[in-house]
Amino acid sequence: MPDRNSPLSAAGVVCEFDPFHRGHRWLLEQVRAACPEKGIVCVMSGGFTQRGTAAALDRSARAEMALRGGADLVLELPLLWAVSSAETFARGGVQCLLDTGVVDTVAFGSEDGDLSRLAPAAQALDSDALRPLLRAGLEEGLSYPAARQRALEALVGESGRCLETPNNSLGVEYLRALRHWGREDVTALTFPRQGAGHDSRREEDWPSGSLLRRWMSGGDWARLEAALPPTSREIVMREREAGRCPAQLERCERGILARLRTMTEEELSALPDRAPGLERRIARAAGEATDLAQLYGRAKTRRYPEARIRRMVLWAFLGLTADRLPERVPYLRVLGFNDRGRTLLREMKGRAKLPVLLRSGQIRRLGQDARTAFQAECRGEDVRQLCLPRPGPGGLEWLRRPVCLTSPDSDGWD
Repeated sequence: MPDRNSPLSAAGVVCEFDPFHRGHRWLLEQVRAACPEKGIVCVMSGGFTQRGTAAALDRSARAEMALRGGADLVLELPLLWAVSSAETFARGGVQCLLDTGVVDTVAFGSEDGDLSRLAPAAQALDSDALRPLLRAGLEEGLSYPAARQRALEALVGESGRCLETPNNSLGVEYLRALRHWGREDVTALTFPRQGAGHDSRREEDWPSGSLLRRWMSGGDWARLEAALPPTSREIVMREREAGRCPAQLERCERGILARLRTMTEEELSALPDRAPGLERRIARAAGEATDLAQLYGRAKTRRYPEARIRRMVLWAFLGLTADRLPERVPYLRVLGFNDRGRTLLREMKGRAKLPVLLRSGQIRRLGQDARTAFQAECRGEDVRQLCLPRPGPGGLEWLRRPVCLTSPDSDGWD
């Protein structure tokens, strides 16, 4: 255990951990091996995820999984950044890590596991030379991802193909976020993703998170138990017995369709991540569809993929608008910590660039941006409680306290 009076640094990971699986555990093991003297800080999404759906497991349960799987401190990525484009998700997550004042290394998994392939793509995406090439592809009718990849390949050759895979793409956004925040001095580490690919349905030793959630939703608990690390298995089974998992947005689909069908064009045009004509396409799809799958299928196009549609639909249902997104994450909310994490929190008292929240009531002492972000968090969790097998009451975010896995003789953090 480091001396509490000595400076302590950390490696940071932006994550969702829904659920925390063997690939996640392997990643944290690699970070620990590469940075044995550092703590590990994870910034994790809360009640909803970047794919535009409810997190299957509660954020506190996932924070506990992370702590038992190798993390020391888990912070929350607020909903307004967690349910956004990959660029906004990465910027928010990396900003949280940097603003702790203790993170000097950002680590992530990628299909290539090679920064020399990802870094040129990150630089090219921010170059002025990209824009005319991207515009030309879009004018030819290419989808945005296809036009962007063709433009990148024209600028950086083979390295541009890294955007064909999701973890490489997100890794590129983390590198761009470091550039955006002017922190290219921070060390970036990437490790090759292990197990089945993102959204893969391949049944192998290390299934993807998507397949694990599919098993959870389908009630295939035996298969799920066999695939999870022991500590994650124990927590998932506990949550299942309490009726707290899996959360499924489909349980609210009639309410979602009703909300979309009664929104005005002005309200739809205020949604984030919109594009000309996309809000009308969603409105038309909502008028024709009788369930969420039909809605997403009718609204998506080559240019507007399903994940973007899901996020816009969720924003609409939660009553959130683009003008409610502050420029920066306004606070660091603690979801969980262990002994070493407590030491990191002590360091952050003097080094963090944002207020550090251990109790929800502390939000009342902060500014409007912080209150706006937390109100969105509360609204999201109130809705998520209706997505559970046993619906829960509203107002629970005001009662949430961090998961504390400290030794019995340790003193509290003050």
